Amino acid sequence: NKITIVEGWSQNQLDEELSKFFNDFESIPYSEIIADTYFIQSNSNFSTFINKLKIIKKNYFNDYKNNKLFDEYNKNEIMIIGSLLEKEGLDEEDKKQISSVIFNRLDRKMKLQIDATVLFAITNGKYNLNRKLLRSDLKINHPFNTYIYNGLPPEPISYVGKKTLDILFENNKNDFLFYFFNYSLNKHIFSKSFKEHKEKLYEYRKK
Repeated sequence: NKITIVEGWSQNQLDEELSKFFNDFESIPYSEIIADTYFIQSNSNFSTFINKLKIIKKNYFNDYKNNKLFDEYNKNEIMIIGSLLEKEGLDEEDKKQISSVIFNRLDRKMKLQIDATVLFAITNGKYNLNRKLLRSDLKINHPFNTYIYNGLPPEPISYVGKKTLDILFENNKNDFLFYFFNYSLNKHIFSKSFKEHKEKLYEYRKK
């Protein structure tokens, strides 16, 4: 059997996929596995499957054990940052830019202010809001709301793919601290200062 775990998936989405292959299974915490395509024998049970995935994740991180990212962050924190990229980044290049913004803001003790964490908080991780976020949503008192609390959320907010983790371990650097999504251009617009960010937002809203 081929089981594909899509990066950025919620637990509900993976549970639905696992139900096609196993009669008896448990929800898998985001931090325990890496999203990818896996092949297993058709008669394998869930325990065999999850153990295989845990070993693959362990081996992956062992390959990067000397990476300088581990000087500041542990495995769980790297998985958390990866999950933020999965929900925020549009493609590989976008994720590179956003990853540096996240590290820059963490270094400066700035709130991350990532919309995906608010969406996770108000939908209990189901991402089924079916409307745009409101300003009032950003004020919800929830430990995953990075508009309210400094630092990273307590746990990942989605499953993280290998390519996204690879991007994190590249330690991409830029000077950006802010970004917003431009729906006209279908891309994120980055800024180095709040003044520049406000000016770009004003021009975008004017149009």
